Amino acid sequence: MNLISTRAFRLTALGLWSFAAIASGGPAMRPDAPIACSSCEEWNAPHEPYRVFGNTWYVGVAGLSAILISSDDGLILLDGGLPQSAPIIDANIRKLGFHTENIRLIANSHAHYDHAGGIAALQRASNAVVAASADGARALRQGAPVAADPQHAFGHQKTQFPQVRHVRIVGDGEVLHVGDLAITAHLTPGHTPGGTTWTWRSCEADRCLDIVYADSLTPVSAPGFRFTGSGTQRGIVDQFRHSIAMVEKLPCDVLLSVHPGFADMEGKLVRRSAETGANPFVDRRACSSYAADATLRLNERIEEEKR
Repeated sequence: MNLISTRAFRLTALGLWSFAAIASGGPAMRPDAPIACSSCEEWNAPHEPYRVFGNTWYVGVAGLSAILISSDDGLILLDGGLPQSAPIIDANIRKLGFHTENIRLIANSHAHYDHAGGIAALQRASNAVVAASADGARALRQGAPVAADPQHAFGHQKTQFPQVRHVRIVGDGEVLHVGDLAITAHLTPGHTPGGTTWTWRSCEADRCLDIVYADSLTPVSAPGFRFTGSGTQRGIVDQFRHSIAMVEKLPCDVLLSVHPGFADMEGKLVRRSAETGANPFVDRRACSSYAADATLRLNERIEEEKR
């Protein structure tokens, strides 16, 4: 069966295309060649997996998030880190008692090497459907940012990552299901043209919370790119502001971010380990604070471009 959205599709069971792989224990993890960058070693340091809330789990590396949502019908994974992150993510999933080959859906925030680099290997290991926005899907298929990406001019050698062969395009507000799990795509372009923020609900006993996996909202670019530019760059500031406003307005009990430091996820984990009271991850002001910080950074960039 195929992955379906509330518009057109629904995945409730294993497809025949993955049955044989799962029956035999699943394809072995075959990671792609590692990528070298100035922050890659620090980002890719191993990190113990942990429960965030309910059926939402952190399975990423120290500096790059990968989020697992679990159910008896299968798993959803958000992002795949670097190519060299894939074996660590696989091991973390298994440490929690789950199986990588039971991932039915891999959803991408944005198609840069540090968040999409491990997706190809994780897809091979699970036969999962990969989902991304239209621009995100185009970048995943070619294994490099699209031409309109602010970081495109860094060059192919510095931005390429393993190509993802089969990607399902999702639209703004589209809901994807894996059994009873449902995640919603919110297109948040700016950092990349295909940026996507994902939301879902997780429950513990009779308490259910709104979880937001916020894409990056930072105006980072290659030299020479102007967010206040003309031509193909015209309108990107308006897009950015619309994305920031969208994240600010989302129902948001728990904020997770593509780099855990953006949402102080490590700090919250440490505080939770030391406290017996409220879960520090539960913060209904987190999305508005994230949006306010993004607005500040964008305004600083605009003022810089005026000089």
